[in-house]
Amino acid sequence: MEEVDVEPSTTLIPSAGFHRKHLGFEWGPGDLLVYETNYKLQGSPFVHIVRRDEDICSPILRKLFNESHLIFVGLQKIKEDIPSKNKKSQFVSISKNYRSVIRACMEELQQNAGKRSHDTHHVSILLAIELIWNLCEVLFIDTAPAGSLLLHLLDWVRLHKSDVDARAREVLQSDSPAQHQSYWDVPTGTQTLTEFEVKWRHWHEECDRCLQENTFASNRHLETICKILVGDEDTLLEQKELLSTWYHFLVTRLLFTHPTIKPPDLHYYAQSSMNMFLGPRASPEPLDIILLSAFEFDLHQVIKDCSIALNNWWFVAHLTDLLDHCKLLQSHNLHFGSNLREFLVLEYASGLFTHHSLWQLAVDYFDHCPEFGRVYLELQIERVPLDTERKAIKVLRICEDRQMSEQVRSICKIMAKRALRNNRLGSALSWSIRAKDAAFATLISERFLQDYSNKGSFTDLDLLDNLGPAMLLSDRLTFLGKYREFHRLYGEKRFSEAARLLLSLMTAKIAPRSLWMTLLTDALPLLEQKEVIFSVDQTYELMSCLEELNSGTKDSNLTDQDEDIESTKTELLRLALARNLTMAIVKEGTIET
Repeated sequence: MEEVDVEPSTTLIPSAGFHRKHLGFEWGPGDLLVYETNYKLQGSPFVHIVRRDEDICSPILRKLFNESHLIFVGLQKIKEDIPSKNKKSQFVSISKNYRSVIRACMEELQQNAGKRSHDTHHVSILLAIELIWNLCEVLFIDTAPAGSLLLHLLDWVRLHKSDVDARAREVLQSDSPAQHQSYWDVPTGTQTLTEFEVKWRHWHEECDRCLQENTFASNRHLETICKILVGDEDTLLEQKELLSTWYHFLVTRLLFTHPTIKPPDLHYYAQSSMNMFLGPRASPEPLDIILLSAFEFDLHQVIKDCSIALNNWWFVAHLTDLLDHCKLLQSHNLHFGSNLREFLVLEYASGLFTHHSLWQLAVDYFDHCPEFGRVYLELQIERVPLDTERKAIKVLRICEDRQMSEQVRSICKIMAKRALRNNRLGSALSWSIRAKDAAFATLISERFLQDYSNKGSFTDLDLLDNLGPAMLLSDRLTFLGKYREFHRLYGEKRFSEAARLLLSLMTAKIAPRSLWMTLLTDALPLLEQKEVIFSVDQTYELMSCLEELNSGTKDSNLTDQDEDIESTKTELLRLALARNLTMAIVKEGTIET
């Protein structure tokens, strides 16, 4: 069942602040450690319960995590020996798949934004994430050929200026597009780069000439258009309400001043456009800094700033993984032995492990971290709460598939002890066998035998009938399995086989001495059959066992009534054995004759 998403509560801690000190906290793997600091406290000692990654609590964002997991796994399967040209198209396709998942979740969140306050915040985060990802795709993954970079940047801006396409369609569908009020707000075209460059140069020269000759001095609107076409920066800045962001201003500025810009020149225009658009008094937002780093082709700074600015590891983990597959981060190793890609994937996967259902996704992420993935998985898998047997089996299969023998034993022991506490002997025995825990299997076997003594019948017959080689785990389990087999043979009227098995349990010392009288009593119905079941030698062996049992030390805990019962059983057995011996001698003598 999914968790209920609620607002974090505020908790008063009575003992905190006793020394009038501030409280500090430190994140653990899904938990919060609170401690007193050396700083003096002002006011009451309240602690606000916070979440490290509140996105995990959003049902819609969990779709993002689930679907991106499939894309991630598919990316890991791309073979190294594929030609670079083919791999590039695959990487671009994967990048677009990631962005389509982001956009789908964003649209669903926008529909629910009025219902939940968190969703509006998540929409803004996803908008920023897609904006950054798309720019990285343009600049690093789907690298444009020389001279066409601006066309890709135009698509990038148009995609994220959400009303441009809608307004363009509105203009084109009108009766007179050129007369529409939004005509000049959305100029668009489909010509080739060469056609565009020729037309642009012609426009630029023609407009510059018109401005120099004051051709449009009588019409300020036409003059403004000419100034835009020649890339007059002051005129462009006057249209801030249409541009809305500095990077929109950047692309517009390049369109009218340097449409064939090459990547190495991009950083200069980006920095100056941001400074011009924001002005000297405004400070750039974290998103601005991240985009500027991308325009400067500083991938590591983009990743670093995103790690700090965004509220989860999803974005940086998946983007870095893709960039690493594109061989764009190979030179960047961290001082503790891992690389940047693995570090971020490990952090993201560790966060997933704190959720009651997403933890299963994290396993695949750990699997694809060759340096520390297995160590992380071993540590995290032990923290998964084994709420149900079904969940325990899931965890167990994960561990068994990866030969994590210690974790397998630990899980099985936990489940075996829990089943035993609930008096579910069959489940407890099954788990102890999987754990290969001989001591615990012995204990549970004793409980089975005790239960049999009390009820006169076995429970969990399917398990006991199909122990197979597992019964060799301990002597007591071997006896339990064989003893159950005796009862099955007897029930099938295979008396001779049952007799041989019963006798072997005693003579081979497999049966505990405390159960010898029970086994001898089980032999009584066989001894009283009309047909002779036990041979002469077998009968002597049974007599020997009975006498050895009676010659031993008496149980001091037996009551007088119990002693009378034991004495009666002994006399009945002696009579039955004597009768069977006589019949067996006659039968065997007759056969010899």
